[in-house]
Amino acid sequence: MYNVVSYKASIAHTGSGEDVAAALQQIIERETANGWEFVQVQELTTHVAGNMGCFGLGATPSFDTSLAILIFKK
Repeated sequence: MYNVVSYKASIAHTGSGEDVAAALQQIIERETANGWEFVQVQELTTHVAGNMGCFGLGATPSFDTSLAILIFKK
């Protein structure tokens, strides 16, 4: 049995890599406290479709985005 948790790293202007690591650590500690064993972090890139809007008004372009997925097992 596996559990996959997504994580999108985001830090404030004054933030640091330590802030990202601390947020990941919190997720890992939460899941291991629930009986899951941490396996790995994997990067996942996905395509987000754009929106044509109404008659072209409010249209948004499509784009690619990346996020981390944390994989746990029992």
